Amino acid sequence: QVQLVESGGGLVQAGESLRFSCLASGDTFSHYTMGWFRQAPGKEREFVSTITWNGINTRYADSVRGRFTISRDNAKNTVHLQMNSLKPEDTAVYYCAASNIVPVTTTRAGYPYWGQGTQVTVSS
Repeated sequence: QVQLVESGGGLVQAGESLRFSCLASGDTFSHYTMGWFRQAPGKEREFVSTITWNGINTRYADSVRGRFTISRDNAKNTVHLQMNSLKPEDTAVYYCAASNIVPVTTTRAGYPYWGQGTQVTVSS
């Protein structure tokens, strides 16, 4: 099974950018749909974005569409999340997730494998 490690979190001001990376190991990376989820304090973990194994199809939550971009590099076993124009409401722990379940889903249950999470705090 795949193991995931995120990096790139931090403290930024509103309007700034951050880029997350998630490094996968333990299995063939290109076998997995990759996703990003986030969980704010006191809230449920929610879908942010997903990308299919070949990088062709992507999906975004309405709250981040147009500001966030997901990408992957199968040669480097890495998926990225570029986050621009950050808002205070983007403050959360962000999780990288992997799925070998079809069809591609945006639900938490559709992703059996998770990273440990990385914190993003956006100040106003």
